Amino acid sequence: QVQLVESGGGLVQPGGSLRLSCAASGMSRSVVTVGWYRQAPGNQRDMVARIRYLGEKRLRRTDYADSVKDRFTISRDNIKNTVYLQMNSLKPEDTAVYYCRLQTENGGDIWGQGTQVTVAS
Repeated sequence: QVQLVESGGGLVQPGGSLRLSCAASGMSRSVVTVGWYRQAPGNQRDMVARIRYLGEKRLRRTDYADSVKDRFTISRDNIKNTVYLQMNSLKPEDTAVYYCRLQTENGGDIWGQGTQVTVAS
């Protein structure tokens, strides 16, 4: 069974950058969506950025939440089985626990344990 392990969180000042990593024990061609979500205290868990593979040709589509467009970038390294989230120009409102999520063709829905990101002076 695939397992996800996030890393890279921490404390950063406003305007700073962090790169989160999500290492998968195995990511196969059956992946349909891989992405990052976040949850702040008292809030629901929301999508931040995701990569989707659509249709038989597995066309790749990338989605971002409006609040992070032009600041965050999601990428995937197939050789390392790792998904990254590069976060630039961080704001205090980006403070949350960030989770990696992987969904497969057969209905698999796997979450990582989360990594804390805190943006504060």
